[in-house]
Amino acid sequence: MTGQPDRPTQATAPPSAEDVASDGKGQALFSEADADDLQQRWRGVQAAFVDEPRAAVEQADALVAEVMQRLTDGFARERAGLERQWSGGQDVSTEELRLAIRRYRSFFDRLLSL
Repeated sequence: MTGQPDRPTQATAPPSAEDVASDGKGQALFSEADADDLQQRWRGVQAAFVDEPRAAVEQADALVAEVMQRLTDGFARERAGLERQWSGGQDVSTEELRLAIRRYRSFFDRLLSL
């Protein structure tokens, strides 16, 4: 696994139906396939705890660090895309900015609710 999402976040593309969470909490932070893969890997970490608790905790730490890095990378790509448009003299539409602020708000609210 490369540690990168299958589909990079693009500031100019509106979210697809699979990118939007169906539970009303906002946009999904990972594609459905990536989220399934991460969940499966987490279940493996939990299962490994019985036989190798220390190794399982090390794996959990590594998996959480990977998820955090992927989130950071995704938001950095989004910001860089907007900055490229601004520095290139391109106007960024209000709709593009609205979608960006929604993604940030959704993520921010989730962080505060942890």
